[in-house]
Amino acid sequence: MRPPTRIASHPHNPYDELAQLATPEPDYDRDDPLGLGLAPDDDDGDDDWAPPNHRGKSRLAAVPVVFKLAVTGLVCLSFLLIADRYAVMYAQDKAEENLQKSLGLAAAPEVDIHGFPFLTQVLDQRLDEVDVSVPDVAADRVSLAEVRATAKDVRIVGSLPSSIKGAVIGSVDGDVLLSFDDLNRELGASQAKFTRDGASNVRVVGSVPVAGNEVRVRARAHVRRDGDQAVSTTVDHMRLDIPGLVTYRPGKDRAHSGLRLHPEAAERISRESARIKALLAVPAVVDRLGVPRKWVDRALQSEEELNKLTGSPRFVQQLMKLNLVDVIIEHPWLLKKVGIDPKLVAALLSLRLPELSEQLSLSFRLPKTPGDLRLREISVEREGIRADLAGAGLTFGKLATGKK
Repeated sequence: MRPPTRIASHPHNPYDELAQLATPEPDYDRDDPLGLGLAPDDDDGDDDWAPPNHRGKSRLAAVPVVFKLAVTGLVCLSFLLIADRYAVMYAQDKAEENLQKSLGLAAAPEVDIHGFPFLTQVLDQRLDEVDVSVPDVAADRVSLAEVRATAKDVRIVGSLPSSIKGAVIGSVDGDVLLSFDDLNRELGASQAKFTRDGASNVRVVGSVPVAGNEVRVRARAHVRRDGDQAVSTTVDHMRLDIPGLVTYRPGKDRAHSGLRLHPEAAERISRESARIKALLAVPAVVDRLGVPRKWVDRALQSEEELNKLTGSPRFVQQLMKLNLVDVIIEHPWLLKKVGIDPKLVAALLSLRLPELSEQLSLSFRLPKTPGDLRLREISVEREGIRADLAGAGLTFGKLATGKK
């Protein structure tokens, strides 16, 4: 029999060995039971919990500083540009008002101030370039349709902005236009129409009342500069027509002036025996026709010979070349014999070239301006008569009137 097993004072426990080999249990903290290290700081332990800000910083804070400065500069520049353009428009309006008063214009001109920036020019009291367009300027009998000028080196006199006395213009270049449309309207008493006829000529076509009849007028006006301030015209090649009857060209040149029959009137007279015999009975007429006198004598005695004479193709042409002015002065009864109203012809012959020329005159003179303004080259264009302008030292405002 074995002896009973003795239990040691420190008996060996196999469970203790297993406990030593196992992973030690974590040391749990009340404030961090999961052991994630999220325990609040002792100093901030009393703060309430807030959700995290997932948006981060503001978008503006993320924009680079250089870009911010660029945008700010552009905004400031835009405001300056708007202010500069507003100042230009204000100055243009005031200039238009002053020009209209200074020159006594019926219509306000258009002023366009060039140069940028404008405010620096104002501070310097000198404008680089200004365009001025003035419509409907009175010039003696007619009106100039438009006066255009470019003023350079314009010096402003006076204190800005309220004590401006005026302006002094260094130089001016431009042109004036005498419109054919305006001429046709303003010289409507003669019912004339003006059109271009070459580089320096104007064709005039219209009508004038003569003894209760409308007489057609054709003429040519030669345009030239008259000094430095005016344009004048010389009217020539004037022709007055009574349709189907006669043509009258006033003047002293016998080769081109005088009273002559129209083709219709010449043919009608040549076909009527009584009227052609009345003409052939006047020796002065026969001499001007260039017909041999023996032919005329036979024609006056025989109808057959008369028909042969008047039926000649050349006879009507010769009859049309006949100048009746001298003939009717010596034989006033002749007009009635050939079927022409003597009163109408007398009124036609009483028209004087100077008076007719004055009615058709295109002359004009520049309005008075304070300074040296001159006309230069004159030309005739499709729309009218144009003259170049040049000047210097022009003054406007109180400087022009001499007021202080």
